[in-house]
Amino acid sequence: MNRNHTYQFFALIAILSVVCVLPVTAQQPMGPSGQPNGQAGPGGPGGPGGPAGGGMGMGQQPKLDPSTKRTPVTAGRATGYIYEPITPGAKSHIGIFVMHSGVDYTNFSACYEMSKRGYTVLCMKNAGGNLNSIVLDAKSSVAYLRKYPGIDKVILWGHSGGATLMSAYEMIAEGGVASCQGPEKLSKCPNTLAGMPAADGVILADSNWGNAEMALFSLDPAVIHEDDGVNLNPALDLFNPANGYNAKGNSDYSAEFIRKFQTAVGKREMGLIKLAQERIAAIEAGKGRFTDDEPIVIAGAGSLGPNNKLFSEDVKLLSHTVKAWPLIHADGSVTTEIVNSVRTPEGRPMTSNLSVGAINTTVRSFLVDNAIRVSDDFSYDDSSVHGVDWTSTYSSTPGNVTGIHVPSLFMGMTGHYEYLAAETIYNNSTAKDKSLAFVEGASHMYTPCKQCEKTPGEFGDTVKTLYDYADKWIGEKGRF
Repeated sequence: MNRNHTYQFFALIAILSVVCVLPVTAQQPMGPSGQPNGQAGPGGPGGPGGPAGGGMGMGQQPKLDPSTKRTPVTAGRATGYIYEPITPGAKSHIGIFVMHSGVDYTNFSACYEMSKRGYTVLCMKNAGGNLNSIVLDAKSSVAYLRKYPGIDKVILWGHSGGATLMSAYEMIAEGGVASCQGPEKLSKCPNTLAGMPAADGVILADSNWGNAEMALFSLDPAVIHEDDGVNLNPALDLFNPANGYNAKGNSDYSAEFIRKFQTAVGKREMGLIKLAQERIAAIEAGKGRFTDDEPIVIAGAGSLGPNNKLFSEDVKLLSHTVKAWPLIHADGSVTTEIVNSVRTPEGRPMTSNLSVGAINTTVRSFLVDNAIRVSDDFSYDDSSVHGVDWTSTYSSTPGNVTGIHVPSLFMGMTGHYEYLAAETIYNNSTAKDKSLAFVEGASHMYTPCKQCEKTPGEFGDTVKTLYDYADKWIGEKGRF
C-alpha cells in the first residue's frame, strides 16, 4: 500500500494511541459544579484507578489518598484544583505548581502523588492562546499559590510541553522581559510578562526539548508545498520502504538517508521562519492580507506523539546519553552509567491529516510557539542533537534554563524518546544546585513501558519510583 492509501488505518491507530503518546491527563473543561467534565490520562501501577492498580484511565477522576483533599480554584483565566493534606504536615508549606502548555493537567499524576507525600499541589488548566498568553495564566497561578495560607516555598513541575511553559515562566520571572526580548529571539515577548513572581525551585520530569524543537523534529521534509499534505517527495518520505521504513519493526535508515532527511528538515525550518518574517514585515508596512496577523497552515508539522519523527521509527537514533548519570531501578537502587533507552519503535504517517498532521496557526504565533533557528549542520545522532540555536526562542527548554538559577531537578523516562532531552537541558542549566536522573523503563506518562519489558513487571512501579525520588530531592537538607 502507498502512503495515502494507508491514511485511514493510521488515523485509527493515532486515535487508539493517544493515551500512550499524548502528553495529557485531563482534556475536558471544568463543569458547572467546578468538577472536570472529563478525562484523565494513565497513571501507574499502584496508583489510583484503573485495572489492577494500573493508574487513571481516560474519563476517570483521581482516587485521592484518604489523607488528602482537593478544592476547585480559579486564578485569573486559569482553573483547576489545589490538592493538599487534610492535616498539614512538615512538607505542606511547600507548594508545587503543575500546568501544561496545551492541555488540562488538573488530574495529572503529580497532583495526587505529591499531595499524598505531604505537599500542597496546585494543578491548573490554562485558558489557551500562544505562549505569551499561557505564561500569564502561570503568573496568576503562581501568585495564587504564593498567597495560599501556609505556603512559603513554590516549586514548578513541568512535564513534556509543560516544561516549555515552566522554564519560560521562570526564566522571565528571574531575568525580566529583557530575557525574552534580546536580539537573538525570533519573536520578542510582550511587556505584559514583566513583574512575575519567581519560584524557589524547578522540577522538569520527562520534558521535551521544547515546543519549538518538537515542531522542528516533526517537520516532514517530504512536503513540497507548505499547505499541501498529500503531494510528497518520495525520496524524502520517512514512510517509504525504499528509504528503509519497516512497518513491522525498527526502521533501519541508512546514514545517507538520515543526513539527507535532516538537512531537508533544517532547510524547511529556516524557510518557514523567513516566510513568517516576510509576512510580518508586509503587515507592518501596510501590505498584509490582514492588519495585525495572517493565518498559515504548515503541512506535516504537527508534533503530537511520534508524528513524522525519524528517531521514533529508528531507535538507534537518540538511544543513549553522552555521559554516565544516575539510573533509578525498580528496587529503588541507583547506578551511575551511560543511560540507554529501552523504547521500541513507534510512529505513523500523518502529514496528509489536517487536524493532527499540520500546524494551523498564524505567522506571529508560529514564531512564538513553533520556530527555532538551526544551522546548516542541523542533525541528531545516537546521543545528541546538533546545530540548534537553543536560545533563539523562549519556546525552548534548553535555552530557557540558561536563565534559571533556582535549584533544579531534571529527570528522563527511558521508555520514551523524550528522555534524552534531560541531558541537554541539564548541560544548559546555569543553576548551581542542579541534578539529573533517569527512571528505568518509565514511559512518557511515568507508567511502566509495557512494550519495552523483556519480562512482565521488569520495571516495577515506575510512578512510585519517580515521585519518591522527587520527594527525596526536595527534602535534601538545606535545599528548601
